[in-house]
Amino acid sequence: MQSVTITLDGRPRVVAEGTTAGEILAQDAIRAVAVRVNGTAKRDLTWSPADGDVVEVIPLASDEGRAILRHSTAHVMAQAVTDLFPAAKWASGPPIEHGFYYDFDVEHPFTPEDLQRIESRMRQIIAAKQSFARRVVSPDEAAALFADQPYKLDILARAVGGAAVTSEEAADAAPGDDEISVYDNAAGEQVAWSDLCRGPHVPSTADIPAFALMRTAAAYWRGEEHNPMLQRIYGTAWESRAALKAHLQFLAEAEARDHRRLGAELDLFSFPPEIGSGLAVWHPKGGAVRRVMEDYSRRMHEHAGYEFVVTPHLAKSTLFEISGHLQWYAEGMYPPMELDGGVRYYPKPMNCPFHILIYRSRGRSYRDLPLRLFEFGTVYRYERSGVVHGLTRARGFTQDDAHIFCTPEQLAGELTSLLAFVVQVLRDFGLTEFEAELATRPEKFVGELAQWEAAEAALRTAVEAAGVPYVVAAGEGAFYAPKVDLHVRDAIGRRWQLSTLQVDLQMPERFDMEYQSGDNTRQRPYMIHRALFGSEERFFAILLEHYAGALPPWLAPVQVRCIPIASRHGDYLRGIAARLRALGVRVEVDTSDERMQKKIRTAQRDKVPYMLIAGDQDIETGAVSFRYRTGEERRGVPIDDAIAEILHVIETRHIDAAPASSGSAEEGRGH
Repeated sequence: MQSVTITLDGRPRVVAEGTTAGEILAQDAIRAVAVRVNGTAKRDLTWSPADGDVVEVIPLASDEGRAILRHSTAHVMAQAVTDLFPAAKWASGPPIEHGFYYDFDVEHPFTPEDLQRIESRMRQIIAAKQSFARRVVSPDEAAALFADQPYKLDILARAVGGAAVTSEEAADAAPGDDEISVYDNAAGEQVAWSDLCRGPHVPSTADIPAFALMRTAAAYWRGEEHNPMLQRIYGTAWESRAALKAHLQFLAEAEARDHRRLGAELDLFSFPPEIGSGLAVWHPKGGAVRRVMEDYSRRMHEHAGYEFVVTPHLAKSTLFEISGHLQWYAEGMYPPMELDGGVRYYPKPMNCPFHILIYRSRGRSYRDLPLRLFEFGTVYRYERSGVVHGLTRARGFTQDDAHIFCTPEQLAGELTSLLAFVVQVLRDFGLTEFEAELATRPEKFVGELAQWEAAEAALRTAVEAAGVPYVVAAGEGAFYAPKVDLHVRDAIGRRWQLSTLQVDLQMPERFDMEYQSGDNTRQRPYMIHRALFGSEERFFAILLEHYAGALPPWLAPVQVRCIPIASRHGDYLRGIAARLRALGVRVEVDTSDERMQKKIRTAQRDKVPYMLIAGDQDIETGAVSFRYRTGEERRGVPIDDAIAEILHVIETRHIDAAPASSGSAEEGRGH
């Protein structure tokens, strides 16, 4: 028998020709779910390496391993659905972050009882130890196999014809595949179920240690509203029962922090159906927080040398033709309205073309640069209804948008100071864990290569100067610009993409932007796009979930609630409230007929940082009882001391409203 030489996890190995990856790993007692070959292709453990192959192990307890596990579990779920609902047509079922889903065309939406039955059937399939067996078929064989599955035939036709498929469908087949593969779920020689799939998969259903079905949702085929509505089942799968339990606990915590739930409970904002999906109205308390965010941001931008502008909410189609939005972004724009005898006006999806027109409103000299323009600009984007999600994915939102115009010589310094500014502001809101992603030149791009290299080098310098850990996303920049995306982690470890810095190499050219240089020649400026919060709505939602609704005192919609022990103590507390209000503190006096303990519970439910409680003895001594939303309490605090403590915590933007004597306020300081 001939032998082949391979490299396994960096070590040379000589094995018999035809030995499978699973057999090789078993010889070394190495546990894996699949292998990676020659740095790219992922293969099942039933695959046999050829001479010279470089093989890397993919452990189950890894991101790649979990994705394979979840894809395999999606197949098991689809098999269970077709066992229980024989008339079901199945579409695509990819792994996603923390789980998987599969879409089905069924007569009626799935019920919670249906999910229980599907999950029970899945456990039977797993217990049967069915193998995942890959076979290669011709397009005609695949078409015959899935003759009664219209969605699989659609994916197959698109792939064979070279048409685009969605990222979800790519798990089944993708344009340019050299071969079409099918995976059979088999018990012995008997094939129980088959699916069009690129793989890889776990060896057997017995290799699925822990899973759970989560929920159902409606989804359009291929995400397009004119296509059939399908029923989607979401699930999750993990390498152990302990990992599954930890994930379910995480989901419970995330649900408790859901900004949509907190927004309703705390009376911050709502989405009236009469207005439309993805368009929020801000209630007085939510509006108060938003005003504080904006006021703080304005002060910081003023100190950093920005100039404030205001631009309209819509413009003629001409503007978006010049900018290229109607060429590249029309699907994300609201339809136009015809005015002025048929002239088309569009609600703006971006603020940048308007800021460019301000730059172009007069001649510019190098002495005018850098020019830093800033706006709280509301934009409108037509997000599909299936992806709209509270404030984090809305159709109308306000960006804290800045555009910086500078000379080539100023670019590196502007980006460095700009990123430092972004990190400082985010820290002041209590966010401390940052990661950056530098997206570089794609294969197809516009502009001069030298410009790209200069822009990428300047972005890299800025990230390194900020001391933020980063990765390079090679080739993932837009065709017109490299960029840095700044990500943060919240209190429960979730990663959110927030601020973006982008060096635009397209817009200055499209708008023929110029400035007069020191040698009296006309030069093209560099343009930097920067959204710090991203959008006010999304940033507010992230903060709300990060703090589980208990916003820091300086941001809280109500900072102090005064609670009289009896109605006769109300005037005393109203006087204290007036003093606080005059100092800019957001304060309320609870004069309801509820008992004091109920008022305290209500204030804690409303996550009010400070409660000032007063009775007869407090009035006699000119004091209050100080109660914090943590439940801690201090009695007999002189009024002046109480006011001074509240003001200190607010003015210094402490994260906590803890008593000064505990020291925790200083430890929790935001900046």
